[in-house]
Amino acid sequence: MADSHTGRLCAEIVHTHFGPLTAKVASTLLTRGRLPLPQLATLSDLKPRTVRASLISLIQHNVVWHVENQGEPEMFEVNIDECLMRLRYGRFVHIAEMLFGKAAADLVEVILEHGKLVPPDMYTKLHIGDSKTLSVYGQALHKMVSSSYLRASVPLSHVSPKDRLIRYEIEEKKKIVGFPTAKQLREAKEVAEARIKREDDEHEKVGLKRKAKDQPGHNAFKKKVVEDETVVDDGVYFRINCERFNVHIRNAIIVAAAQERFNPQASVVLEAAIKATEKTQLTLSDARTDPISVSNVMMQLADVDDLTKGLVYSSKKVSAGTCVKDFLGMLSSADNPTPAGKAGAFISFGNSKVQVEFETISKRLRRQVLESVTREKHGPEGVRILRLLLGAGKMDEKQISKVVLMAAKDVRPLLAAMAADSIISTQEVPKSADRNPTRTFYLWYVDLFKAYAAILEDVLKTLYNISARRRAEREVPEVKTVLDKASRTDVQQDQGLLTRMEREVLQEWEEKEQKLTVLENRVESLVFLLRDLAVHGIEESD
Repeated sequence: MADSHTGRLCAEIVHTHFGPLTAKVASTLLTRGRLPLPQLATLSDLKPRTVRASLISLIQHNVVWHVENQGEPEMFEVNIDECLMRLRYGRFVHIAEMLFGKAAADLVEVILEHGKLVPPDMYTKLHIGDSKTLSVYGQALHKMVSSSYLRASVPLSHVSPKDRLIRYEIEEKKKIVGFPTAKQLREAKEVAEARIKREDDEHEKVGLKRKAKDQPGHNAFKKKVVEDETVVDDGVYFRINCERFNVHIRNAIIVAAAQERFNPQASVVLEAAIKATEKTQLTLSDARTDPISVSNVMMQLADVDDLTKGLVYSSKKVSAGTCVKDFLGMLSSADNPTPAGKAGAFISFGNSKVQVEFETISKRLRRQVLESVTREKHGPEGVRILRLLLGAGKMDEKQISKVVLMAAKDVRPLLAAMAADSIISTQEVPKSADRNPTRTFYLWYVDLFKAYAAILEDVLKTLYNISARRRAEREVPEVKTVLDKASRTDVQQDQGLLTRMEREVLQEWEEKEQKLTVLENRVESLVFLLRDLAVHGIEESD
């Protein structure tokens, strides 16, 4: 069951993509938790046939999990992560086009429109007839499947990982003889988690099959040489692997952060280091890239302009290798080998090996979001207190006012305001057992998990307001009438069928929609930083 803001946002997304009746079903599941079909129909006040059709549509699009345990009715639950991913579908299509071309973008788009499809249905819906075009799309599909951008949809894909973990844990606990110890329970959980990981790894291999290809030799009497090659299985349903596309979004954010901190040339070198290991970056949970050599980085920079524009040398003739090493040293904070310098590094560079530190960069980006929110709400004084508490830990009010060089009468209301926004928290240290407030120390500190959760809650609320505003603007009677008319095939072929006033209304609506979409993408980037990149964990040393 989701919190209120996440639930409202997911219901709004479902309303936009599937309509009001399906949104009502999803909203009931989001507010009530997992439910069986009869109870869901009762609580949503819809006919069972309507609820069943809505669930089928949501399951087809991977928005709802369903599981049927032994002796229990089939239960339905909203997949919140998959629902929120629908806000990034436009980026996924763009990434596919940049990596594999227009054919891959068309395939990704048709899969996103239908949830999951087998290859023959993809070609049919794209109206591919001639064999040459079919070969181009087939090659694009094979590249995306072999690179894990598309993954096979198997029955276990529709079951919540928590359900699988609970089921496997129960199976392992049944094998324990007698009263289980804490060690045995922990081992049972580890075995269950390993089983889930093993099954997921096996599912990644589904979708490609071996095909024997005969290659006769020059001599007709010689035996044929059989070469095995992989082809896409036409009987497998494929869906989008959002995790693989999210890796590219993360990399783009990191490159943009390097450009903002240093210069465009430094970001080009960092991008080259990331691209050199891009094939092995399968999930966001990777703490760092595989080690690569400087020569591998330079191979990715073969077609790049002169990098010396980003550095100042006394000599005009500087080799490309020297320039790249200087940039790598700058990105690794080689001039500041202190803990603070390492925390601000983008890469680790030692023994001629380069590794991009995703975990360190992610924590720093989230902290920048926290400082930006604090500066916007409480000014530079609030940021000064925040940085002090992050570095020093728990402190009382007198210590804070003394270190930040502010009067106690100014610090006290500022601390209260920051605590009200969940940016900082208090720790009570009683002097006596009765916990009398007059005999209690109150220490201030930063609870990063609580602070990030509060910011994420506000960001999700903003996303919901943007989506609701777009729908409200679209449902204005005069705008709705013009949009319905503009969607007709005859009007799309001849815009002259629209009157001058209708064209003005349509243009005004398109400008509003563009502004709201740009704003939504910017806010959604914050969700990516606070929610998706939190996979590395939140520590006090962040």
